[in-house]
Amino acid sequence: MSAWQLFPAIRNLYSRHPEYFYHEPWELQHVLFSLGYVDDLAEEAEIAAAVNVARSDWPQWRAA
Repeated sequence: MSAWQLFPAIRNLYSRHPEYFYHEPWELQHVLFSLGYVDDLAEEAEIAAAVNVARSDWPQWRAA
């Protein structure tokens, strides 16, 4: 699974569970798997890349 495949899953996770927005990529590995967003544990680097895009994608998610 690539970072671009993870991007929609992370955006969906953030919109449904905003409490995960500030979690680190290594914390999101298990969350994404446990909640059924991915079939297998994704690489931390791929999650980090998708998180960076997802966090900068929508203005309401940008850090103040």
